[in-house]
Amino acid sequence: MNIKEVSEKYSISTDTLRYYERIGVIPPVTRDKNGYRDFSEKDLNWVYFAKVLRQAGVTIERLVDYTNLSKQGGKTLETRKAILADQLEDINKSIEEFEEARDYLKYKLDSFYTHMVEYEKEKLKIENDQNENQ
Repeated sequence: MNIKEVSEKYSISTDTLRYYERIGVIPPVTRDKNGYRDFSEKDLNWVYFAKVLRQAGVTIERLVDYTNLSKQGGKTLETRKAILADQLEDINKSIEEFEEARDYLKYKLDSFYTHMVEYEKEKLKIENDQNENQ
C-alpha cells in the first residue's frame, strides 16, 4: 500500500507519516524497487498503533521510546507492557473526568430553566435592593 492510500485509510497526512518514520515513531517502512514507501501489514500495524496512542495523548517522545524498545526485542517486553499499562491508567482517569463533566452538564441542561428562573429572580432582587439603598 502506498503512502497516499495509508494516509486516506488512517486519516493521517502524508507529511505526518513521513515525519513519524523520520523521527522513529514508526520503524522504517518497506520500500519498493523505485524507493517508494510500500507499507506492509506490519507497517500498517505500526501506523495504526501510533495513531491510536496519539489520540490517547501519548507524546511523540514516548512513542519513539516505545518503538526503540521494540527494536531491542524480548528483553524489553515488561517495560513496553508497563508503558501501555500506564497509558491505559491515564485514559481511564481521563474518561472518569469526562464522565463527571458530562454528568454535570447533563444535570445543568435538565434543570436549566428552573435554575435560570431562580438565578434571574435572585439577580433581580439584588438589583432592586441596591437601587433602594441608593
